Amino acid sequence: MTWPTELRLSKDRRTLSVSFDDGAQYELSAELLRVTSPSAEVQGHSESERKTVGGKRNVAILSVDAVGNYAVRLVFDDMHSTGIYSWDFLGELGANAQARFQTYLDDLAAKGLDRDKPGVK
Repeated sequence: MTWPTELRLSKDRRTLSVSFDDGAQYELSAELLRVTSPSAEVQGHSESERKTVGGKRNVAILSVDAVGNYAVRLVFDDMHSTGIYSWDFLGELGANAQARFQTYLDDLAAKGLDRDKPGVK
């Protein structure tokens, strides 16, 4: 398991920089973090319940709050705050950010949603 050495929220609150003790560093957009939130609200309790959330292109992170010593809770300006982002989740998301974002774009298109208009399917 890797351990974070730094979490830094950009001044515009749209990017979370995460550095790990194995040397990995990732710049994670607030949009990607929001639409892949590990919360039950987004992920559901099974793959069939997973939601695709549109209209989050300009979402910002209001706060990054520690959850014990294993995760952070992100509070977004759309008031979503139920996801707990473990260090493992952040590392996996960073390592696979391009593929995860492309999957999100494909899901939006398949469901008739877009990045600028709010909607959930």
